[in-house]
Amino acid sequence: MLLNLCKNSQGVFRAEFRTQLLAAASVTIITFCHGIGLGWFAPMLFKLQTPAESPLDFEVSVEQGSWMGALVCLGSLLANVFFGYLLDIVGRKACIYCLAIPHICFWCLVYFAQSIEYLYAARFCGGMTGGGNYVVIPIFIGEVVDPAIRGRLTSLFTLTLNSGMLVGYTMSSNLPYHLIPLLVISLPVLFLLIETFFPETPTYLLQRAQVEKAEKAFKFYQGHTAESKQDIDRCNAKFSELRDAMSQKSQADVVTWRDFFSKRAIRALSMGSMLILINVFTGSFAILNYTSSIFGAVKTDIHPNTNTTIIGLVQIIGTITAIILVDRYGRKMLLMLSTASMGICLAAFGMYAFFAEETSVDLTPYRSWLPLLLMALIVLAANVGVIPVTFVVLVEILPPKIRSKGASFCLCLLSLFTFILIKVFPPFMQAFGLSASMWACASFAALGLFYIAIFLPETKGKSMSKEES
Repeated sequence: MLLNLCKNSQGVFRAEFRTQLLAAASVTIITFCHGIGLGWFAPMLFKLQTPAESPLDFEVSVEQGSWMGALVCLGSLLANVFFGYLLDIVGRKACIYCLAIPHICFWCLVYFAQSIEYLYAARFCGGMTGGGNYVVIPIFIGEVVDPAIRGRLTSLFTLTLNSGMLVGYTMSSNLPYHLIPLLVISLPVLFLLIETFFPETPTYLLQRAQVEKAEKAFKFYQGHTAESKQDIDRCNAKFSELRDAMSQKSQADVVTWRDFFSKRAIRALSMGSMLILINVFTGSFAILNYTSSIFGAVKTDIHPNTNTTIIGLVQIIGTITAIILVDRYGRKMLLMLSTASMGICLAAFGMYAFFAEETSVDLTPYRSWLPLLLMALIVLAANVGVIPVTFVVLVEILPPKIRSKGASFCLCLLSLFTFILIKVFPPFMQAFGLSASMWACASFAALGLFYIAIFLPETKGKSMSKEES
């Protein structure tokens, strides 16, 4: 069924979209690398907190583990501000190159770790790459691809992130600690080499009044081959439309505080902030960080790290579904479907955890499959809408003039809220139980469904360059 939907939609594999697909795929190599770093954490934390399985000479307490989980968010917060500031100064491509540096530092610190401070620093560096990814990559992709496929190629960001997490889960569960950094550190170097083949975005070049370079870059990303006069005229017309749209606001290029307080900007930033709140407090990122610990808490018959790897595979299935559906059925419907499904499954998992933690009910017939099934459904629902589509909508609702800084602001909120959630989730779970934690996330999913249904507009096919009222 999904294959037929993909074939019947405006395919990303059409000739005119091929270069855009390659550009989006190449730039998300660093997202894949970041995913490996995130996936490495959950099984490795379980090992580091289990003396019999720890690969290092020191043990990690619950408190230290929560700081390891949370420090990635502080690194992300710093990167949100840093890259949001640089994006309009040095350009999208320079920022893309900079994403690889902290990730290389991450694996060096992991390899040479002699104390918990090394791992704290490693997670902070990993967070810097992640925070930069969330600011730079969606804007880069949004500015070089056609609106007809923008949703799918922006969702590719989440697909590569989740694919990397699956690789990280698998490697961390099965390979020796010191072998993993040696295997994966070459990927960010490869990323740097590949990115030299792709030019700056036409939008940024037009902002800098580099019209000739912008036209050349535009034709590159359009896959323009000048095979006929009709093709030349069509490409020139599309570039003229982009140039005219950019020139309409050229007299007001300097972003001032007033730009953030226009009616449209306030409305867009409010919606973006609410989407970030829903994205974080429905609990998907906390669940993915502490998956092994959650499965350990409900005492499943399968090894917690095996369950975690299976959940990584489910993430990819959910993201592929979102990529296929996001430009066919729109953003709003997927977000509504996602929040509704998450709410139901989170409540059900909370009920199972309640019986496992608070009662003496014999759950032996269900322990081998029910917790895994419910967790898989939660993660699948999150990856169909809440996780990937949030960032597609975030880029599309922000006015062009404040897009980079507005996205940076919203992603700072993402990092801040995620830091709070990741830091408090383990002690909250310890104090009130896993069931209460899941029910709290289910409540936020219900709030998200209400907000999206009533207040969020559909942004499918929206122009990325025009100021719309």
